[in-house]
Amino acid sequence: MKQSLQLKLHQQLTLTPQLQQSIRLLQLSTLELSQEISQMLQDNPLLERLDGEDRFDGGPSEMSGTASGEAGGEGGADAAVEPRQERDEIYDEMAWGDRAVASSSGNNDDDDEHGFQQADTSQTGLHQHLADQLSLTPLSPRDRELISLLIEALDDDGYLTASLEELQSLFPDEMELDPIELSTALKLLQSLDPTGVGARDLGECLWLQLRALPTTTPNLEKAKLLVREHLHLLAEREYGKIKRLLDLTDTEFTYLRQLITSLNPRPGGKFAQLDTRYVAPDVFVKKVKGMWMVSLNAEAVPKLRINELYAGILRGNKDGGSSLSTQLQEARWLIKNVQQRFETILKVSQAIVDRQRMFFEHGEVAMRPLTLKEIADTVELHESTISRVTTQKYMMTPRGLYEFKYFFGSSLATEEGGATSSTAIRALIKQFIDAENRSKPLSDNTIAELLGKQGFVVARRTVAKYRELLNIPPANQRKSI
Repeated sequence: MKQSLQLKLHQQLTLTPQLQQSIRLLQLSTLELSQEISQMLQDNPLLERLDGEDRFDGGPSEMSGTASGEAGGEGGADAAVEPRQERDEIYDEMAWGDRAVASSSGNNDDDDEHGFQQADTSQTGLHQHLADQLSLTPLSPRDRELISLLIEALDDDGYLTASLEELQSLFPDEMELDPIELSTALKLLQSLDPTGVGARDLGECLWLQLRALPTTTPNLEKAKLLVREHLHLLAEREYGKIKRLLDLTDTEFTYLRQLITSLNPRPGGKFAQLDTRYVAPDVFVKKVKGMWMVSLNAEAVPKLRINELYAGILRGNKDGGSSLSTQLQEARWLIKNVQQRFETILKVSQAIVDRQRMFFEHGEVAMRPLTLKEIADTVELHESTISRVTTQKYMMTPRGLYEFKYFFGSSLATEEGGATSSTAIRALIKQFIDAENRSKPLSDNTIAELLGKQGFVVARRTVAKYRELLNIPPANQRKSI
């Protein structure tokens, strides 16, 4: 086999470091960008902020937007999370459509008698709150120790997720612990504030709160019986069966239902330490002389420049300073890429507002279908760039704070051959359900028929899917008397 040399030419696309940085900065949120720039300011002496700039750092005092509804309180073991989800589902099913508060319900503890209720619960955890009460309660050392151990076994909502038998097995044999002692300690724990703490399930939690109400409360004993033995019937909307079992009139049952749904299913919830996350808008949308215009949030735009002192040293020393030369180039790249990032955000957001002008005029029902490709063609950028720009970027509008991606949605056909946005269909479904008769809620088939009368071709399965996305229960769970 003869060996030979050959010369070939080929093209290869390579991302330069500057382009890589530009792409990375484009997909960062405002808070992540601020953190990235702060790190670069520490690493690069040739980069500095303009004096007197109010830098956005994500804190509530400098934040131009609003707090997001997502709190990151996911702490705790899986065994504690599942009971919480089950309690939430049961209580939400009970309380849907009728959360009226009875005048005699709730915690009627006298504030003067229980001074600890005035404590700042935002800074005091549930366990510490209970421990403070325990230290003021005259008890024997043994009872105090047992209650302290029970307090440590509570979850964030104030429930005792482990059974007394399981807890008893954790104590050493030399303590010779009697089950009656542990049961007594639990009763003492349940007498502390907040009312309902130490319950082992939702029914017991509500029963403890009912027990704290005045004895003059109408049908109080029947309410206790309902939460301890027939709570599942209330969640399943078996109202007729409940009235027969407890011998209640319609008026009495309505009062009991309002009384129970006004109770607190999470007595320890107000002591939870929530990780609040803040969102700052990247742009503002305002109507100026009949036109919807977009402007950048000046507080979110970092103002950077080259440090003149180091730059002067570098100009005067042309023979050396290779490290400073590299850092100078990196600082120039960063300033240019940050400027390009915000120019791209402004261009894309204006294109979105132009396409969704009817939304800003009339609300969600006027939302039109929109795709990334449509915006990409308008601003002459690639779809992947539009995807990066619309991720974790927010615009403040007269209708509220929205992520850019909110304005993109699939299309559904109309009888006239046109198309409408799925967001508009969800808004119409919500309107229908908000206006329905609670005693005769609309089924998914009925909602599909109502949409058909307005010219929208939507199947029942699609209505059910959108209803679930809106976190709205089916018709049988929305029914109330």
